[in-house]
Amino acid sequence: MPSGLVNQYFRTQNLAHIWCPGCGNGIVTRALVKAIDALGLDKDDVCVVSGIGCSSRAPGYLDFNTLHTTHGRALAFATGVKLANPKLNVIVVTGDGDSSAIGGNHLIHAARRNIDITTIVFNNNTYGMTGGQYSPTTPTGDKGTTAPYGNIDAAFDLCNLAQAAGASYVARGTIYAANQLEKNIIDGIKNKGFSFIEAMTTCPTYYGRKNKKGNAVDMVTYLKEHAINKIAWEKLPEEKKVGKFVIGELYSSTRPEYTEQYDRLIDSFKKGV
Repeated sequence: MPSGLVNQYFRTQNLAHIWCPGCGNGIVTRALVKAIDALGLDKDDVCVVSGIGCSSRAPGYLDFNTLHTTHGRALAFATGVKLANPKLNVIVVTGDGDSSAIGGNHLIHAARRNIDITTIVFNNNTYGMTGGQYSPTTPTGDKGTTAPYGNIDAAFDLCNLAQAAGASYVARGTIYAANQLEKNIIDGIKNKGFSFIEAMTTCPTYYGRKNKKGNAVDMVTYLKEHAINKIAWEKLPEEKKVGKFVIGELYSSTRPEYTEQYDRLIDSFKKGV
């Protein structure tokens, strides 16, 4: 990242970061910062909220209004922030476990309400910070410290979950296709409603080592070779999709936004309607 962006958007006194060598969280954070810079947002008009986990350390390095909250509750806190000051660009950074296990209920209801919050899930298929337990996105058969013989649960497709719950913008990107991920974040922030962006990233320290995925380069190469852009995906026969996953903008719609509806409700009471 250019030093100018680092000095402008990071709390340099908190660097260097704690992420392991080969972790992709820095690439996702870079994409977020570049998206904010491309949109020309005033730092005072941005609030970044996180819960607990490796990804949730990001706000500690970012020089915006930031909030580091309890495990799984980032979206609940972010909802309060957005309702208190609807003019803020509220962005949640969260992990796959933080967002879809302990925080799963908050995720579906934030999507259902279509509140204007942009949520970026750093999906590394594991609980990285707490020791490599399997998460709701760990592929069936893969191992974790809490699944030493292999995970028997079906994995969540978080994008399908968010869309089904009511999100008005849904996208998936990877740390390999970082420029596309940045564009997805830009479009998510611009969307007036609940935006959900899944960022497929890497954890070579726990998930990779436990499942013999190779080093960080091998894991990024896997993302490169198995991710297919939505336009190409729609042209593939079903047998060619096996073992692959789709990236890009997956869904977009327009429907009423929650804080605007809330303000209209208050106005109606003031007018005695």
